[in-house]
Amino acid sequence: MNSTMDDINLIQQAQRHHLVVRELGEEIDLEIGHGDDDHSFANTPLMGGRPREHSAEDNDEVKNMMASSQFSNEEQDVPKTQPVKRKKKVVKRWREEWADTYKWAYVDVKEGTARIFCSVCREYGRKHRRNPYGNEGSRNMQMSALEEHNNSLLHKEALRLQMASKDKIVVDKTIYVKALMSKTAGSIVEAALKRDPHEVEFIQSVQEAVHALDRVIAKNSHYVNIMERLLEPERMLVFRVPWVDDRGETHVNRGFRVHFNQALGPCRGGIRFHPSMNLSIAKFLGFGQTLKNALSPYRLGGAAGGSDFDPKGKTDNEIMRFCQSFMNEIYRYLGPDKDLPSEEMGVGTREMGYLLGQYRRLAGHFQGSFTGPRIFWSGSSLRTEATGYGLVFFVQLMLADMNKEIKGLRCAVSGSGKITMHVLEKLIAYGALPITVSDSKGYLVDEDGFDYVKISFLRDIKAQQRSLRDYSKTYARSKYYDEAKPWSERCDVAFPCGYQNEIDQSDAISLVNSGCRILVEGSNMPCTPEAVEVLKKANVLIAPAIAAGAGGVVAGELELNHECNLLNWSPEDFESKLQEAMKQIYQRALKAANDFGYQKESPEALVHGAVISAFLTIAQAMSDQGCV
Repeated sequence: MNSTMDDINLIQQAQRHHLVVRELGEEIDLEIGHGDDDHSFANTPLMGGRPREHSAEDNDEVKNMMASSQFSNEEQDVPKTQPVKRKKKVVKRWREEWADTYKWAYVDVKEGTARIFCSVCREYGRKHRRNPYGNEGSRNMQMSALEEHNNSLLHKEALRLQMASKDKIVVDKTIYVKALMSKTAGSIVEAALKRDPHEVEFIQSVQEAVHALDRVIAKNSHYVNIMERLLEPERMLVFRVPWVDDRGETHVNRGFRVHFNQALGPCRGGIRFHPSMNLSIAKFLGFGQTLKNALSPYRLGGAAGGSDFDPKGKTDNEIMRFCQSFMNEIYRYLGPDKDLPSEEMGVGTREMGYLLGQYRRLAGHFQGSFTGPRIFWSGSSLRTEATGYGLVFFVQLMLADMNKEIKGLRCAVSGSGKITMHVLEKLIAYGALPITVSDSKGYLVDEDGFDYVKISFLRDIKAQQRSLRDYSKTYARSKYYDEAKPWSERCDVAFPCGYQNEIDQSDAISLVNSGCRILVEGSNMPCTPEAVEVLKKANVLIAPAIAAGAGGVVAGELELNHECNLLNWSPEDFESKLQEAMKQIYQRALKAANDFGYQKESPEALVHGAVISAFLTIAQAMSDQGCV
């Protein structure tokens, strides 16, 4: 495992960060690691990248520093037997003029101590050896080299992308750089990074997709232009959403709706209400929904949207007023031939009902076409269950190809929303042993596994907005862990159904050590790129969200089908249709992977195959329709 960790010591930053300039004269404590007094580093070259042009004033300052350093060295007469100091603490005053000189570095607090970090790889101490503040008049005054990893491929790629985005907005979020990517594919990512360097979630989703399409693009350079067009949404709506609370006070939130691509048909996609919602997340969700819809049996475009409004703690009337104000801005762009929204995080039956009511009022006609609430119209009785059930159907297909079954397997599930509960239901129905759920404060584990009675109790807890900790007061064999994730529990299959990037590198290591062999993505982009690398090296099979999570798309279209609306299908009939659709999606992904040289047993097969199949479908439609 140590060698694996060494292999995946990935660079976490590909953008330039300006130094955090402190007040002039402010004192900071800096820990200098081993090797700071090593004379051999005096001539160590600086990190790669375009050198900075120094002014005459800068050159004079450097000459003075070098002269002072030389004079100090001549005065020193240290006996050879005297041990070299390996650690010391330096207290220096931050100089505002150093901000331009040391653009590659920034100051941050680590374990209560201010330290100097590299703006590219976010490392400090031994990774860089030198202290750019140093002792004035000493040999330590030299600017630091990037030392051990300075010549690595990943570091050079990070520097290249850093220079490409030098004139763009800079943010304090990490962006992962794929190492094994062709020059052509890399140019697509670089163009996206130059255009939107601050949209971290979107850039991450682009890199994952382009990495999966590397072989496709290498075989046909025509797809480079198609991909560049695809990555720019057709329409992005950003608008103000004013609303009034029960006390009469006015609040303003920001709303988003991104119509990403409609080459295959009208848009379908979720609406998310969450404080973290922004344009980057809306674009990443819209891009993923576009691929998911293209992989489904239906010809649909992709969209996504929402608001940074937090429905938690709000009354029904406050949520109604917000939903009505939100719909006032986007109703013009909705309709069966334009865009139909669906449920997402923070948006359930209540919210969709309010949205539909206001849409009907503004549009002047009743159109029961929003996917979600069942209180206004007939249709399939399993719409909300479809996504969770589809995840279990998908993993069954994977296990069947391995001559195994899901019965008796321990399953770790994250989240505690609709999708999570429906995953638990179907796992229990097929004889599996789901053992965990989680919320924003921690996770709950029940060693006896959940059953239908326990699931009903969990639903009551969530409906009353209580903590999952209350569950452990009733069931003695359960335990709630604060500020923790469920991935260290022994399991065979993992179902991350919470939020994007919930599984990081350390979580992935815990999953591997816990015996996990299959990971089914119930949420969009639940793994960080570093986590994906860990899982891939450990041969953990990954079922991508754009394939395994397509059950909701299938159910939504069945609802909109007139024949389905006229018939009152039984749950068994609906599940049969859903299973058949999931099987088609699974087979399409495997076929595309096989066509481009990915073996079925490869942990990348389904991930790459799903993206390849979806992209080729969209690319064909875009080519047929010309440059529009």
